[in-house]
Amino acid sequence: MRFLFVGDASNLHNALAKALRRLGHEAVVVSGGSAWMNTERDITLRRTPGKWGGVVYLSRLLRLLPQFRGYDVVEIAGQIFLNLRPEKIKKIFNYLARHNGKVILSALGTDYNYYQACHDGHTFRYSDYRVGEKPSPYVGSDEYHAQHQENWVSAPMRDLSHYITTHVDGAIACLWEYYVTYAPLLGERAAYAGIPINTDEITFRPLDKAPERLRFFIGIQRDRTVIKGTDRLLDAARRVVDRYPDKCELKVVENVPYRDYIALMRENHVILDQLYSYTPATNALLGMAQGLVAVSGAEPEYYDLIGEHENRPIVNVTPMVEGDIDAKLEELVLHRDRLPELARASREFVVKHNEATLVAKRHVDFIERLSHI
Repeated sequence: MRFLFVGDASNLHNALAKALRRLGHEAVVVSGGSAWMNTERDITLRRTPGKWGGVVYLSRLLRLLPQFRGYDVVEIAGQIFLNLRPEKIKKIFNYLARHNGKVILSALGTDYNYYQACHDGHTFRYSDYRVGEKPSPYVGSDEYHAQHQENWVSAPMRDLSHYITTHVDGAIACLWEYYVTYAPLLGERAAYAGIPINTDEITFRPLDKAPERLRFFIGIQRDRTVIKGTDRLLDAARRVVDRYPDKCELKVVENVPYRDYIALMRENHVILDQLYSYTPATNALLGMAQGLVAVSGAEPEYYDLIGEHENRPIVNVTPMVEGDIDAKLEELVLHRDRLPELARASREFVVKHNEATLVAKRHVDFIERLSHI
């Protein structure tokens, strides 16, 4: 089949495209490179700041549109798959649907539907926006207002979301959170595929013995620290390092391009990723593929979805319990002898559940299944 990917997030579509090519398909990625991550793409479509940047962006998009015809499958990176206003995105969506085969939504980030699920009081015990019955630290923060989160429930965004949800051929989710958001809306036309990790390109570095000093690693996204809970993970790690300076240390990097990021995490033992997630995301999986132990989200609902009942190497942290992060980081420091086995299990987990070719096959199987629905 011929695949066109419009937009990307954290290298997901690029990794998926590479895997599809290995399976004999044709795949083209159109993206801005996931901003500062500068991920690979076949066609660059990036918007620069300011009014003139918007004019140039739209002009380039319109010139490229004739190339975006004749594909069997178009996968769009979320409902806001272009850096345009909702009404313009709707027109491009209609163009893609009119001139191609199936249009599939990659459910990979916040949109109106996910925002609603986070606030409905029953889909999640906690989320980026709520922890139990209370707003999360993100809500009301400077970061929240700077990102205009209230726009998710604006009339234009709500209308676009309803239109895409009702007109898309299917939605395929990379995380458990997005799957449970779309399954009630689309039924059989929603599926879970996971995040593709090109494990063949990532060298596994096994630990032969327990390290004398455990090295924590955390990557900061400058404008997304509160929403991901990175601020709380960082504070907890610093407290543990202060408590055991002879047994552990902390490496912090900020807004590093994708290739450099993978190299920088390589010499560490434990990667701190997200607090408000049920599922390990790209950072955690990239670290696990190299043999790092991930401190992230890994709730029972996620393991049940993927059918994993034995190998559960991710250190699951929750915002629901006071002191949970500190306790689990301290446990790793004091029991460093567990790291070699956790490192091996982490690599095996990614190969079994997130190897890119396996995820690509799930996409292909889902698309073929849609033809019979």
